[in-house]
Amino acid sequence: MGLLSIIRKIKRKEKEMRILMVYTLNIWDVGGQRTIRSYWRNYFEQTDGLVWVVDSSDLRRLDDCKMELDNLLKEERLSGASLLILANKQDIKGALTPAEIAKVLNLEAMDKTRHWKIVGCSAYTGEGLLEGFDWLVQDVASRIYMLD
Repeated sequence: MGLLSIIRKIKRKEKEMRILMVYTLNIWDVGGQRTIRSYWRNYFEQTDGLVWVVDSSDLRRLDDCKMELDNLLKEERLSGASLLILANKQDIKGALTPAEIAKVLNLEAMDKTRHWKIVGCSAYTGEGLLEGFDWLVQDVASRIYMLD
């Protein structure tokens, strides 16, 4: 019996299957400057996931951040989109934690049908980014492919 025959027999008995799936992500950084916020709605159509980046070290702008997020989530075209909130600048001393940001943004009061997660991160070090985007891709995939 050759090596290939042995490998085939072993493979037939295994219950594990490995599949590599590659996603293509179209990501637009539409920025948060007040002057360009009116253009955001041009990107809402067929959006499956939304990434909201919060500057965890800028306490003065958190109320504005909450107001803009609340307005954005009222958009009907974004009603099914998974929401990833990146609590950025966790590497800066004095930055609010993700739990503190969640409280300020009142995330627990969000519509219960909305899938969301808040992740502490640092764009500077890269910490937390993989965790956040991994969750987003998995969450979107679980919703989209569950419907097929």
